[in-house]
Amino acid sequence: MQVGVEPAIAVILARGGSKGIPGKNLRQVGGLSLVARSVLAARSAASVAAVYVSTDDDAIAAEAAAYGAHVVRRPAELSGDTATSESGWLHVLSSIRAEWPSFSRAVFLQCTSPFTTGDDIDACLGTMEEKQAACALSVVEDHSFLWTYTADGMGTGVNHDEMQQRPRRQDLPPTFRESGAIYCVRIEDFERIGRRFCGPVALHVVNHPPVEIDSIQDLVVCDLIARAQEKAGTSPELARRLAEVKALVMDFDGVHTDDTVSVDQNGIESVTVSRRDGMGIELLRKSGRYRLLILSKEKNSVVARRAEKLQVQCLQACDDKVSALEEWLAGERLTWRDVLYVGNDINDAGPLARAGLAACPQDAHPAVLPLAHWVIPENGGRGVLRMIADHLLNQQEHALPKSA
Repeated sequence: MQVGVEPAIAVILARGGSKGIPGKNLRQVGGLSLVARSVLAARSAASVAAVYVSTDDDAIAAEAAAYGAHVVRRPAELSGDTATSESGWLHVLSSIRAEWPSFSRAVFLQCTSPFTTGDDIDACLGTMEEKQAACALSVVEDHSFLWTYTADGMGTGVNHDEMQQRPRRQDLPPTFRESGAIYCVRIEDFERIGRRFCGPVALHVVNHPPVEIDSIQDLVVCDLIARAQEKAGTSPELARRLAEVKALVMDFDGVHTDDTVSVDQNGIESVTVSRRDGMGIELLRKSGRYRLLILSKEKNSVVARRAEKLQVQCLQACDDKVSALEEWLAGERLTWRDVLYVGNDINDAGPLARAGLAACPQDAHPAVLPLAHWVIPENGGRGVLRMIADHLLNQQEHALPKSA
């Protein structure tokens, strides 16, 4: 949470019933469920102190808790198709106030908008503060020619006069459409009025795919967009963090491998690694831009041989990965902020929580996924490191030269 800024609490409504898309809030986009994406976005916002998910569904409750949200049980009378979002939000606020008696701002997020980022949330709250508004919402610019019906059922322009020369699209008066992603409120005003628009309204323009998931087709489109963004490295938040990376530190089992091992009758172990990952590490090493380190809990000749093959440093038998990495960073004259750490299990929790950029394969243990800034849409040992390498190298290739 930002120092000196009033804490905001994020609230996500995620009921189990959905007629359009059964089990909608647990459907995946880019390898993550819709509720998980909303929770992770809220947790990455600097101005959000805590995240609460209101649900009537056991599976959604478990998913939300796994990603670090507090769960509030939503009563049946507030979970039906006719219940308003406002009624659900007001119900959650009473539970929040018991733990955060002085909180004054809330952020309501919609799972159906899967591209919300922590930066979006912070900026929307900042706009509300700057405008001294009672509420704020995320919008997208709309440059459409809008029409409606006249009293006799004919078409007439809303933001243009169809009887005049047709203007250029860019000359139309600016209009904005709700993105459906973020609604910020001052609690005092919201509780008094009982509606999300509870006083002067501030608009915050967001720049992400303006898709709300209401159908299977929407879900498929969003999944394709999410995977394309990750593979292209076009997420603004990810690009910012990648630009600060100076060292790539990797767990071995579950990152370089698929977390399985073969043991023969003599007790000799062998694992399977990805040639794609190996090429990615080689490209990073040859770029000369990054320190590379394998940090493993186990002491195993397999790990040592792989590190030799990749020509990267290796630290093994590290029960306390945080202490081992702090010592290594000091020797390299680096800080935690410089580190992109990739891990997949509970023994990686310490470094993931401290790294400037924390990454996990999509099949990482649920206990550490909430710590990740970047959940990579690949399984461990199946191209995770190649995707990271491609993003790092692509980011450096397109970085603007520093002014003299």
